[in-house]
Amino acid sequence: MSARLTTAIRIGEAARAILHKTQRFPEPEFEDLSKHEHVGVEPMLLALAMELALKAWFVFDYDNPKPAKSHNLIKLFESLKPESQEKLDVEFKASVAPYHLNWVYIDCSIRHILHQHKDAFLDWRYLHEGKKSMMFDQGAFEATLEMVLREFEKRYRIVPV
Repeated sequence: MSARLTTAIRIGEAARAILHKTQRFPEPEFEDLSKHEHVGVEPMLLALAMELALKAWFVFDYDNPKPAKSHNLIKLFESLKPESQEKLDVEFKASVAPYHLNWVYIDCSIRHILHQHKDAFLDWRYLHEGKKSMMFDQGAFEATLEMVLREFEKRYRIVPV
């Protein structure tokens, strides 16, 4: 197995592990949100997982084990090969957009989700500063992350039909 593939898979597995961890967080009790110890942690970790997923794609695309050192999700997406961007956008429109419609965008694409949450890792990491965007569509973002990871895994796994 090439170093490129090994590195990409390892990054992708780290992204999936973070996703699984966030999915095991307890649901908040709405009676007293002050007792919800995970406020802000889920968006930050999901954004980190998406960052890692996009970096895994980059490593695989370019046979380069050193992806950009950026947290900006749209910049990471735009650093992928055009065919990878197109593949992810087509799959997003088929498997995510129909279930997570955003009425602001008639032609919702993966770019919209990544642009809307482009700085989520930093925004939620520095929640205490209170000057960042507090918008986070967790359902749509999580579904997009799962799709990106699923499509990445198809690149190196033989999926039975």
